Order: sequence, then structure tokens, then C-alpha cells
Amino acid sequence: MRSSTVLAAVAASTGALAARPFLEEPDTGILDVLGNLPVGSLPKLTDMVALNDFQWAARNYLPRLNYTYYRNGAGGEYSYRNNLEVYNRYRLRPKTMVDITKVESSLPTTILGRNFSSPFFISPCARADYGHPDAELNIMRAASKANILYIPSSFSTVPLEQIAAARQPETYEFFNQVYTNDNDTSNKILFERAEKSGSKAVVWAIDSPGSPSRQRAARFSVGSANSKYITNTWEVLDKFRNMTKLPIILKGISTVQDARLAVQHGVPAIILSNHGGRNLDGSPSSLETAIEIHREAPEIFGQIEILADGGVRYGTDALRLLALGVKAVGIGRPVMFANVFGQEGVERALGLFRSEVMNDAANLGVPDIKKITPDFVEWTPNNWFS
Repeated sequence: MRSSTVLAAVAASTGALAARPFLEEPDTGILDVLGNLPVGSLPKLTDMVALNDFQWAARNYLPRLNYTYYRNGAGGEYSYRNNLEVYNRYRLRPKTMVDITKVESSLPTTILGRNFSSPFFISPCARADYGHPDAELNIMRAASKANILYIPSSFSTVPLEQIAAARQPETYEFFNQVYTNDNDTSNKILFERAEKSGSKAVVWAIDSPGSPSRQRAARFSVGSANSKYITNTWEVLDKFRNMTKLPIILKGISTVQDARLAVQHGVPAIILSNHGGRNLDGSPSSLETAIEIHREAPEIFGQIEILADGGVRYGTDALRLLALGVKAVGIGRPVMFANVFGQEGVERALGLFRSEVMNDAANLGVPDIKKITPDFVEWTPNNWFS
């Protein structure tokens, strides 16, 4: 009798969670202030006070097709939702009576030996022209001005050479993401272009060997930029190493097993990612993968540089990943949404996020972000889904 009662309670609670409406962004009063803004109009840039505000502005401003391309996820979009919600399942453990007055000076970091101003980067995203005519040029100008790592996509609107030429200053260092195929000639051209443009590393997207199932995008005829079956294997990695002098970073690691293999194959860095929930619905968030690695093979964080992206919208999201040993945290969609305001919008988004990371670290009691440790987070999930 008791067991049946417990099962009924579990079933009821599960049903309630399944029926719970999903919030694209929490209610922070933006509708109270901007709710009367006409559809197709942009608010004042100064009205944007957090990363989520840029999504609200883009949704109000962009044609439905353009917004849908940025917003859509794979399948039922459960991985997309999980990416956003997973962080608050792990509560923070603030430490008090700590001198945090030098926390800002601890923000700069290195990624593969390259110096950047902040422990976060701009993840590769395609079709920036869907947000603004100057497309990736806005993003490169803003990123280089702030010295925050930008990784342009293979499917950028603007040719890589032009994106690289938009750097301000020219000494700014960036990486380049590539989608490869089974044609060695075209792959070699990709690597050569990356080298000649000044890229300091190649980020190989390994989580897209097939075409994703994106129902939301299909309704608006917004197809994936990648639509062929591709051979992504360790043998292919060895072949690519003979095509370029640049270090090759693997983007799309989702298990501790693949992280171990990356170490065994001498990969210098990996990016934990499920492609923003856009490729395989049901794939884990980068935070869940980082937790798995820390639980089963924590030594990997010292053997290889680990980066991560997916669902990061708040400074506290980034701090949870950094606490596990992640070197830098990526943001993608927020930058594409901010790009509807042009270069100034991207600059504001990066500045807001940098300030949030810094202030959240201070309030968490972290005197040096480079030395944040796992004990700043309670790693027992609390089932706090909303």
C-alpha cells in the first residue's frame, strides 16, 4: 500500500513538471517598461540590462524566420530547455568575511597560451546577417575591442578573411571554427584559410556528423547549415593534423569517455557542448558533462584545457562551470541577439556579462576567479527546475 502511494506521488509530481510552462526568460519587469513597444521596433540600447533582454528585443524586432533560426533547438527542444535550467539545480555556497577587492584583476585568462581579458568567449554561430547587415564584422570589432575570444563559424555570412581584417587592433588573436566534410581538398583549403587569416587555433565541430531534426526551424523553412553525413573519427583527426600547423580543438564533447580519448590522442583543448541543444535532443548540458568528468576523472582538468558553452545567461552560470575547472565559458545566442543593435549592442552585452561575472564572484566570496573551487557549489541537485 505504501509503495503504491509513493509511486502515485512520484507520478503526480513528474506530470506536474512535464506540464510546467517553459519560460524563455524570467520576468524581470521588462514588459512593464517596454511592453508597449511596437512589433518590429528596437528599444533603446540602454534599456538592455542583462543578456536575456537582448533575446526579448530580438524576438520583438526580427522577422519570424530570422529569430527562429537563432532560437530553434532539436526535436522537442528538451536539451535547449535543460541547458537554460540546469544551473539552478545546483545551489551556490557563498563564503563571507573574504577580501574580494582584487577580484576584477583576476578576470584575465589564457586559452592555449593566448591572453584574453575575461574567462568567457563568443561561441561560433552561423548567419549573423539574420540579425544585422554587418553580420560577423560587428562581433569581431566588439570582441577585439574588449579582447574577448571570438570563434567565427565556418558558416559565417562574411568571408573569414574579411572578418579577420575587421580586428581592432590587428594584434587581437582569434580562433576559427570549421565544419569539415569527406573531401580532403576542401578540408585543406579550410585549414589554409584559417592559417592565412591569422587564426591561432582551429575549432573542429565534431558533434554534427548528420543533419539535425529541428521541427521549429522546419516550419519556417530554415534549414541547418550542415546537411550531410560526415566522417568524424580519431583517424580523421590524425589526417587533419597533417594538413595544418594550428592546434585543433574538439568542440562537442559530451561524455567523460570522449574526454579521456581526447587526452589519449593528444588534443590540446576540448569544448564541452551540445551545440546549444540544436543537434541531438536529449544530449547532456555542458554543466552535466563537466560534473561527470569531475566525478569520474577529475585529473582531466589538469591534463587538457576544457572550455564549455550552452545555456549560459548569467554570471552565476559561468561561475558554476569555472568552479569545476572549466577554463573559459562560451556564450552564443545572446551575442547573436545583441547583434540586432550592431557593434554597440555586442559591446554592451559583453560588458554587462563581464560585470556580472565579476560582481557575482565577489558576492560568492571568490577573491580570485582563477582559484574558484568546487566547494562554492552544492553539487547535489535540488530539483529546483524553475
